[in-house]
Amino acid sequence: MFYKKRRLFILMISLIIVVGLIGFSLKDRTKLTMVEDFVHDSVGWVQQLLNKPVTFTTNFTNNIKDIRNVYRENQQLKESIDEIRQLEYENQELAKEMNELKEVLDKTDSDFLTKFQSIQASVIARSKDQWFKQITINKGEQDGIKPNMSVITGKGMIGKVQTTSPFTSTVLLLNGFDRTNRISVNVYNNGSETDSSGFIVGYDEETELLMLEMNSNDQDIEEGQHVFSSGLGGVFPKGLEIGEIVDIESDRYELTNIAHVQPSADFEHLNHVIVLNRAATTNDEIAEAEAKAKAEEEAKAKEEAERQKEQEESES
Repeated sequence: MFYKKRRLFILMISLIIVVGLIGFSLKDRTKLTMVEDFVHDSVGWVQQLLNKPVTFTTNFTNNIKDIRNVYRENQQLKESIDEIRQLEYENQELAKEMNELKEVLDKTDSDFLTKFQSIQASVIARSKDQWFKQITINKGEQDGIKPNMSVITGKGMIGKVQTTSPFTSTVLLLNGFDRTNRISVNVYNNGSETDSSGFIVGYDEETELLMLEMNSNDQDIEEGQHVFSSGLGGVFPKGLEIGEIVDIESDRYELTNIAHVQPSADFEHLNHVIVLNRAATTNDEIAEAEAKAKAEEEAKAKEEAERQKEQEESES
C-alpha cells in the first residue's frame, strides 16, 4: 500500500514538473536553459548526421536519373541526326536524278533526236567486273531494242547495246571498248567539223580517258576540240557527242597522233539512258518517201496522158 502511494506521488510530481516545463518553454524568451541547449544541440547533430546519407542517397539517385535521361535524349538526338543525314542524302540523290531526267528529256526533245526512234530506259544493274564495263537496262526486245543500237545520256554517248532479252538489255560502256569495238569519229572545232578523223580504240584505266587514234599524223588537232561519232561503220549515227580532247601525243613509231578524250558522259553515275534506233524511219525519211511517191505518181500520170494523146492521134 505504501509503495502504491509512493508511486502515485512520484507520478504526480513528474506531471507537475512536465507541465511546468511546458509552460516555461511556451513563454517568450531570448535565452534557453542549459538543458534545452543540450537537447537542441544533440537533436540537431543527430539530424545532421542522419541527413547526410539520406541527402547523398537522394542526390545520387537523382544524378542517376539525370544521367539516364541525358543518355536517352542523346540517343534520340543521334537518331534524329541520322534521319536528317539520310534525308539530306536522299534529297541529293533525288536532285541528281531529277537533273538527269531533265537532261534526258531535253535531249529527247532536241532536233537531232527527232531523226531517230528514241527509247528511254532506266539502269537496273551494273557489272562489277574489272574488264567488262556493262550495265543492264529495263528495256528489251519487246520494246524494239536490238544489239548494236547506240546508247546515250543527256550529256553524251555512253556505249552500245551488246545483248538483248525480251524485257532487259545489256549495254557495253565506252570504257569497255577496245579495237574490236572501235568507233569512227570526227573532230569538231567551235562547233564546225574539221578534216581530222580517227577511231576511239580503247580506254586508259589510269587516266580514265578514251584513246583516240588519228587516221594520220594530223597536226591540226588541238586540246579543247570536241569529238563526235562520224556515222561511218554502220553502228553509231553521225553527230553523237563523245568527249573533249585533253592532250595529244605521238605513237611510239611517230606515224600518227594519239589523243586522250575526256568523256562527256559520266560512266559512274548512270540512272536513265536513251537507246537510239538508227534503222527507224524518221520524219525526214517519211517526207522524202512521200515526195518520191508523189513524183512517181505525177510522172506516171503524165506518161499515161501522153500515151492516150498518141493513141488519139493515131486513130485520127
